[in-house]
Amino acid sequence: MTGLRRARFVFIHFAIFVAFLALGPPPAHAASKHSRHAARVQTGLDVLESQKFAPLRGKRVGLITNHTGLDSQGRSTVDVLSHAAGVQLIALFSPEHGLAGRNDEKITSSKDPATGLPVHSLYGETLRPTDEMLKGIDTLVFDVQDAGVRFYTYTTTMAYCMEEAAKRQIAFFVLDRPNPLGGEIVEGPMLDADKTNFVGYFPLPVRYGLTIGELAQLFNAENHIGADLHVIAMRNWHRNYFFESTGIKWIPPSPNLRTTKGSILYPGIEILQNAGVSVGRGTQTPFEEFGAPWLNGDDVASALNGRHLPGLHFTAQPFIPIVGLYSGERCGGVAVRITDRGAVRSMPMGLEIAMILHRLYPQQFDPEKLLLLIGNSDTIQQLQSGTLSEKIVASWAASLSTFDQIRRKYFLYK
Repeated sequence: MTGLRRARFVFIHFAIFVAFLALGPPPAHAASKHSRHAARVQTGLDVLESQKFAPLRGKRVGLITNHTGLDSQGRSTVDVLSHAAGVQLIALFSPEHGLAGRNDEKITSSKDPATGLPVHSLYGETLRPTDEMLKGIDTLVFDVQDAGVRFYTYTTTMAYCMEEAAKRQIAFFVLDRPNPLGGEIVEGPMLDADKTNFVGYFPLPVRYGLTIGELAQLFNAENHIGADLHVIAMRNWHRNYFFESTGIKWIPPSPNLRTTKGSILYPGIEILQNAGVSVGRGTQTPFEEFGAPWLNGDDVASALNGRHLPGLHFTAQPFIPIVGLYSGERCGGVAVRITDRGAVRSMPMGLEIAMILHRLYPQQFDPEKLLLLIGNSDTIQQLQSGTLSEKIVASWAASLSTFDQIRRKYFLYK
């Protein structure tokens, strides 16, 4: 290389280097966004282990859990706490679907074969722990993955246990876990105050955007439970995370909530079942399809696609459930495909489906039967009268805004 060429070569590379420096470092938010997604979420159980169980040392513990209570190594909360130094595990309590998460019917109490501990069912003869069940216990620990949906019963079980703990001055610990739907979006109507029950513990919207630990704090304060509540917060979880962002393996929290896609659609699809629509139970893809023997999938899919719902596409897909509603019957069906999960609003989707079914099949589909899970009389009345879905959704806005301000008081994460 001649001296002139060498000089030009050095000058060009120096200029490139200077230009790169002028650009400066990447924006802080870009770097933090990358690093946030790179860090695996540590659940409350993982954090408790890292604390060497200090908050529970010397305690006589009753554990409310099921198959979703696993740490990052795949060990069950039962196994972890039964071997934790200084912690005395006295009894186990199981929510709906049982300790193994496999049952779809009422469950009797039993004994855990691995530890020999009693397993008290909170979805059988009683929905609450009794004096006898709580005998000798001074601390209750709750570690269950929920669905982020108001009518999912695990949250009610937690609240009932908090109430019973408060009556007896028993400390209550929640080992926090991710909300599979994230923590930013709230949607759906508020539960009417006179319609609280096991599928609606407290006036919330259907999708409330809180983790189970944040929700426990809200219940404790807003419903005046007054429990001695302690939340073991997660590490590295952020409000914009769907479950896939956490790095945690998806464990179906109940027999039919099998996929993360199903969990996103679940709030809007599940409301249809009480009105005589199969929501895919007894098929390979529950909550990702719906149908009935009286339904024409082509007509319904075409009508839904004509509404241009964000992040969603609908196709006709008949199916035959092998159990549950319409077991063994051929159903005209509609499959729901997610094209942009961040854009999906499942409750407006559920409304659209209900309105189309009411219009096309007025003899078979009765919106009044949606009341149990929707939990809001005004929404049902508007559905029955044919009010446009946009107006129904708009009617939720004021109460959702009020709720959003309340829920922010209980945020543990950004």
